[in-house]
Amino acid sequence: MSKMTGAQILIDCLLREGVEVVFGYPGGAVLPLYDALYDAPVRHVLARHEQGAAHMADGYARATGKVGVCIGTSGPGATNLVTGIANAHMDSIPIVALTGQVPTFGIGKDSFQEADIFGITLPIVKHNYLAKDGRDLPRVIHEAFHIASTGRPGPVAVDLPRDVTALPVEYEPVTGPVEIRSYRPTTQGHPLQIARGAQLIAASSRPILYVGGGAIHAGCHQEVRQLAEKLGIPVTTTIMGKGAFPETHPLSVGMLGMHGTAYANHAVHHCDLLIAIGARFDDRVTGKIETFAPEAKIIHIDIDPAEIGKAKAPDVPIVGDAGNVLRALLGRVEAKGHPEWLHQVRRWKEEFPLQYREDGHLKPQYVIQQIREVTGGRAVVATDVGQHQMWAAQFYLCDRPRQFLTSGGLGTMGFGLPCAIGAQFGRPGETVVAIVGDGGLQMTVQELMVAVAHRLPVKICLLNNAYLGMVRQWQQMFWDNRLSSVDMQAQPDFVKLAEAYGAVGRVVEGPREVRPALEWAMTISDGPCLLDFRVAREENVFPMIPSMGSIDQMLVD
Repeated sequence: MSKMTGAQILIDCLLREGVEVVFGYPGGAVLPLYDALYDAPVRHVLARHEQGAAHMADGYARATGKVGVCIGTSGPGATNLVTGIANAHMDSIPIVALTGQVPTFGIGKDSFQEADIFGITLPIVKHNYLAKDGRDLPRVIHEAFHIASTGRPGPVAVDLPRDVTALPVEYEPVTGPVEIRSYRPTTQGHPLQIARGAQLIAASSRPILYVGGGAIHAGCHQEVRQLAEKLGIPVTTTIMGKGAFPETHPLSVGMLGMHGTAYANHAVHHCDLLIAIGARFDDRVTGKIETFAPEAKIIHIDIDPAEIGKAKAPDVPIVGDAGNVLRALLGRVEAKGHPEWLHQVRRWKEEFPLQYREDGHLKPQYVIQQIREVTGGRAVVATDVGQHQMWAAQFYLCDRPRQFLTSGGLGTMGFGLPCAIGAQFGRPGETVVAIVGDGGLQMTVQELMVAVAHRLPVKICLLNNAYLGMVRQWQQMFWDNRLSSVDMQAQPDFVKLAEAYGAVGRVVEGPREVRPALEWAMTISDGPCLLDFRVAREENVFPMIPSMGSIDQMLVD
């Protein structure tokens, strides 16, 4: 054992966990940690706002599958991380948030920049710690990374009082397996439940795979494809599950739910067996839960037992790692085709294709299609939240996991740009495209400086309709067109704003300008570029099932 400050211990622990990059913002309570970072072989990325740091760590984790790390100081620094932590929690993203805290002797005394971040984050983390002794740091950090990345992933917050990081203590590294009596995720599905699932599959004539983000976390995209192809089963994914099954595959019916494809929703509505893999039956997918998949038996595979039956009771619940369960299931099912069912699904595809009217205006759907063509469908796409997010989900088809990064559960405006920056740090050799709206971009546009400072070639595709578009669509359709506080015409010149930060940009106003602008953007390799697409102002997202509605209320156009 040797004596080290708590901050030095913390840095060594991060290195032992394989951390290469952290995203943060310094302040008084974390000065010992930042002093230790000065000499550490860990890359620190200075965000321009703590929320941006959390979203960067989130994007890094989504793009790489590793644990993302963010840092904020005490009080407002820590509370500024809260939105990003909550976002990661809703989408089951593994991040570790390190927050400064006033010294232990000042806790509870309303000290300068004191906030009870342990209590504040309790409902939005998988677990959290308040470290009161530097000697506990090796165990705490080792456990934090283990908890964040195993079972159902999620954020872990570690609150670090200043004296704990500043004072020297005896340091003994903690290595090896983590043993926590109260935390032992079930990874192997129960054999009897798997056998029952195989029986339901054999008896079904209209099955469908309903695949969520859990399949991506489990890394079981190959098993999903093998099961679909072996049995001839159509596949639909949630927005979080995009890429878990190739969307260009003949068996794919795309995304389901409120803004999913009409044919995916029809297939789910008429199936007799719904095989849910790492999906949580959220309200944006199911609408009115009583009318969701009304004719179907349900097999629900999930590593989190709390999700089983939370929204809809399954006939066969299987708790376990999706990859392990699918491999066991593949060994129990016989190859089988469903030609009549697939024929019906193809008819729905022909009858209800994704489409939009080409009327001379620049349509956002066309822009997304061109982005996909120019990038060859291989880009890592990060989106903000709103209409552009739904169009990207519909028209940017993904054939691999960890390719489509979006705020699904929390719907956090401002997520897109910092997420793309985190993804670019995690996958430096790949094309990263941020598809954003003018509302969300302005919430975190200051993070553009990070991309410029680090010469990150992020392509920012702004679908600019000068509206808070999704809110406007709802007001138009369900509130008698009373457009209240959604007009965004008073906005900056986004190209000049990008140039002020040191980036480059172009305005794109017509369909013929789209492809040349995108091809030009792909040549920019030494920093970010922004394309301001002036799209049709009042274009709406279709299909659409009204909130908590049923498929018979689906609006196709």
